[in-house]
Amino acid sequence: MRELPDDDSWMLDDRRVIGARIRAERKRQRLSQNQLILAARIDRVTIWRVETGRDTSLSTLQRIAHVLDVPLSDLVQ
Repeated sequence: MRELPDDDSWMLDDRRVIGARIRAERKRQRLSQNQLILAARIDRVTIWRVETGRDTSLSTLQRIAHVLDVPLSDLVQ
């Protein structure tokens, strides 16, 4: 079992990687943020938060993965 570091900065780093993967996949599919927002039924602030590594919910990540037609595990690995 691993122990947690003294601070939570590692979580922000992980979320930034996830956000970068989502942004890269969205761009690879030539989707605008607005197209993803409409298809995933999320708001502009939410997609900004996800792509910049801010806190988000699992259900939001599931919506995005579904719309992008990629396994959630590919985005959060």
